[in-house]
Amino acid sequence: MTLNLVWFILIVVLFSGFFLLEGFDYGVGTLMPFLDKREEKRTEVIMSIAPVWDGNEVWMITAGGALFAAFPHVYSTMFSTFYLALFLMLVALILRGVAFELRGHKTDGNWQRIWDAAICFGSAVPAILWGVAVTNLLRGLPIDANMVYQGGFLDLLSVYSIVGGLTFFFVFAFHGAAFLTLRLTDHDLLESARSLGVRMGLLAVIFFVACLVLTYMETDLFLSTPAVIFMLITAVTFIVAWLRLRSGVAAGKSAFALSAVSIISVTVAFFLGLFPRLMVSSLNPEWSLTITNAASTPYTLHIMTIAAGCLVPVVLIYQAWSYWIFRKRITPEDAHKAH
Repeated sequence: MTLNLVWFILIVVLFSGFFLLEGFDYGVGTLMPFLDKREEKRTEVIMSIAPVWDGNEVWMITAGGALFAAFPHVYSTMFSTFYLALFLMLVALILRGVAFELRGHKTDGNWQRIWDAAICFGSAVPAILWGVAVTNLLRGLPIDANMVYQGGFLDLLSVYSIVGGLTFFFVFAFHGAAFLTLRLTDHDLLESARSLGVRMGLLAVIFFVACLVLTYMETDLFLSTPAVIFMLITAVTFIVAWLRLRSGVAAGKSAFALSAVSIISVTVAFFLGLFPRLMVSSLNPEWSLTITNAASTPYTLHIMTIAAGCLVPVVLIYQAWSYWIFRKRITPEDAHKAH
């Protein structure tokens, strides 16, 4: 196994972890204003992700760092291609982080509602933009022989990319609702999360089917048998997850687990559909960026592999420990103390 392939696999793992963990963060933040009008109840929802949301974002930073270290040409081309989209995402994430910190500084209802809206916006926008980015990477972008993007921001918007963005949005919303059934104790909140999650899940299924059809029409992903297998796993596990959540709050744990499997499997399917490419050129297939022509030097990959082998297990152990420490469900009394 070459180091290029090792780093490709590591990037798949990092993005899978990011979408899995940050996915429910986005979902919870998006749904929070619609679960209950009472401020204390919204505080309970926020407290469910408060100890872990910033740690989850580290996966995105780590994935970006790994991409920069192992495949710098991809990093350069991708970030210049999605410059405006990434800027908007950054603004949304900064606003979201600020809202988490400032919301509890005052008990005034209007103050808290403003920051609740900021959390919702800062969660929904990145979810949609990730879907737009993924579908564009699959379909291909106007990249020339010098690995330079030849389009503009509007070239990133199409029926396929918009459907992809909405699919991500609804999947993450469902994922967040399923997560809330594991973290809350208030019966009304639990039922509200379940009910809203069921509706989001149904929309996710509809848009996922539309996205699959467009993927077949717009990309060559279905030429990869492993990618097709993982897409089927995604479809089956997500539908079963939706059915489980529909059956009641008590099935929330299995719904969340199945939703997690579906998110990981669709991420793996995406990368398998690209392999050995990382960015597809719509101008000329030979100009696509691959794990070979976009990689760092063998010496750099060797050094980075040693560093990753030492540090990644530490990060995984620390994150698992933090989830274990904050595993306790949030009660109304916790929210009352926070106020």
